[in-house]
Amino acid sequence: MDAEQLINSITPEVYERLVYAVETGKWPEGTPLSQQQRDSCMQAVMLYQSKHNSQAQHMTIGQGGEMVFKSKSELKKQFQQDQGDIMRVNPNLD
Repeated sequence: MDAEQLINSITPEVYERLVYAVETGKWPEGTPLSQQQRDSCMQAVMLYQSKHNSQAQHMTIGQGGEMVFKSKSELKKQFQQDQGDIMRVNPNLD
């Protein structure tokens, strides 16, 4: 299977599982990945992002295979816009 076929065979659900595996070192069911499996998952995630990632985060692979970096000011602006999505918790209340 070539890279294009691999990218086209990855569904959004599979992509989420791969991202979870790369981030945690285990599958969602809890089975640990070997280093080789984790490396392969990372490559698949990067390939998928290179084709489908139109809203790249701080350091990701954007559409077209370009590495995308956001400046500190861009990230601050994005986080400020997302503040409404954050639930506030007052740790002083019992």
